[in-house]
Amino acid sequence: MIWLNPRHPAVLAAGVHLKPQPREPRTTALRAGTMRALAGWAETEGLPADLSRWDVEDFHRYIDAQRQRLTLSSVNEHVVVIKALHEFGPALACGGLPADPWPGQPANHVLGIRDTGELTTPVIPPETWFPLVRSAWTYIDVFGTDILRALALWQGIQATARTFDTTELTPLVTDWLADPQHRVPVRPATAGDPAAAVNWSVLTTMIGATNNVFNTGNPAGRHRRRLVVDAVDAGRTQPGLLNDLTEVTRPDGTRGPWHHCLHPLQLWLEAVALRNACYIFVAALSMMRDSEIRQITHDSVVQHFGAPAVVSTKRKRDPGLPARHWWIIEPAATAIFTASQLSLHPNLAFGRVRDGGDDEGFASQHAIDSFIRRVNTYRRYSGLPVIPDGRITPHMFRRTMSMLTRDHPGSEIALGIQLKHVTTRALANRSTQGYTKAAPAWARHLDDALATTQFQRLQDLYDAHRRGETIGYGPAADRIRDTFDSVIRASEQAQHGDARVEYDLLRRASISIRFGKLNHCTLDEANPVGAKCLENTVVPAGHHGALVDRCQPARCGNSLFGPEHVPAWRIEEQNLLTLLDTPKIAPCRKTALRRELDDVRAVLRKAAR
Repeated sequence: MIWLNPRHPAVLAAGVHLKPQPREPRTTALRAGTMRALAGWAETEGLPADLSRWDVEDFHRYIDAQRQRLTLSSVNEHVVVIKALHEFGPALACGGLPADPWPGQPANHVLGIRDTGELTTPVIPPETWFPLVRSAWTYIDVFGTDILRALALWQGIQATARTFDTTELTPLVTDWLADPQHRVPVRPATAGDPAAAVNWSVLTTMIGATNNVFNTGNPAGRHRRRLVVDAVDAGRTQPGLLNDLTEVTRPDGTRGPWHHCLHPLQLWLEAVALRNACYIFVAALSMMRDSEIRQITHDSVVQHFGAPAVVSTKRKRDPGLPARHWWIIEPAATAIFTASQLSLHPNLAFGRVRDGGDDEGFASQHAIDSFIRRVNTYRRYSGLPVIPDGRITPHMFRRTMSMLTRDHPGSEIALGIQLKHVTTRALANRSTQGYTKAAPAWARHLDDALATTQFQRLQDLYDAHRRGETIGYGPAADRIRDTFDSVIRASEQAQHGDARVEYDLLRRASISIRFGKLNHCTLDEANPVGAKCLENTVVPAGHHGALVDRCQPARCGNSLFGPEHVPAWRIEEQNLLTLLDTPKIAPCRKTALRRELDDVRAVLRKAAR
């Protein structure tokens, strides 16, 4: 309760002064749960139930025991609770702990956890991201029209249905069947029994009655049933509420309606799936936090500086809970509008979709898991792609989309604004860099993994040149420096140029470089002049680039020697001198060693200039 009410008068009166922002209820519940683990361990170890009677060593042993079964981040919560029992002691009836088992140390330092600035949230793998986002948009853009239309139809006929006098029921059925546009709602075919296929309750509501029109317990009810069965035998049927569901191409190559039978129960399940699809799509493409998406209200899509945006409440690290704008694209605005049409909550766009059902409002994690299960279960009808199994959390959408947009010009500043990070370093900070960090799993889709790594190292080389550092020695280094200088001049001439503009220009420069341990090769396949590895040799068919096994670094004009390479060449010089001093070495071997020594010293002379 103290965590949920840190500024309560009773807490302040006890002399406990905490930050004003309450902890999240889920975090508080998680930490309260650690008390059960403490009690269970005390019973196992024969320790007093009163924690204030424990020795400091008992708490240390408890944490060591938790480290054997939990991750460090989970154990950290146990340390936080134990330290809080001491900090909150004056406000607790039991008095709390008389001493902090780890005085002067933050909880994470107790476990040796250091803040490296790395974001631990993983990205969603591409093999999951593409089918998940594609399926969510298909639900919104294709299936959503049918779902909303069926909902409006069902709600309309329910609103007009009434109770009729028994003498009116047979004429009511006869008149309804007389209209050739009316079709009987049926479930999937039941062999040999057309009456079993009819959804009698839905048909009763469609006719406009609330009576038990087709009661088999009286002759009139059985007669009305026979009239309906005759219509079924004549082919006047439809699968559920709608007869014209959108057709899709199914996995087996056939075409047909995306749903086999849209009856009221299935309609509700599909409405839930549609709402979940809207959440997933907004989370994926808006980069909003889960709490911010859940605070989106009806009619919250507005124009902000000439672009569509959604207004919501920013909660994280902001006790003022201000309204903020997140820029979105038109499809995301469509998703929010669709969710708003489904929601029965008076204010929120993401809420319950049916009164009186077992739909527990809206839970983000459950929404993601439920949507994936539904897509995979019914894809034989919907034609949607398979979504691989795996845990997908709301925060992973924010991380993944940030990573995908990292290479666009100006993205760091734009992401800092969109992610609502603290305004440092031109509206971006270390958190922004953590979100945009590249993920190897995506290298195959964004670029070739090797090309991505090479450009990152080329970018580091360019940054070193910008700082005035020596990037290398030799003619190849001079050519690279000239190219870098041309990129710098072009960037300075560009209006509002920033680091992203420079990196974009650097990428377009198409610098050919292969990084190595002893040298970097700058061979240009389009102009391989001076490449010693290609002289007097036959290049294998289909091979492109340098022949690495024939590399002659000291003699090739395409070799770039960086400062990081020089120590290896100096060690090689010492090794060669040691070998030359070896007694009884063969003259031919000594001649070869002297030739190698000359090459090594040629490289070192370049570095000494």
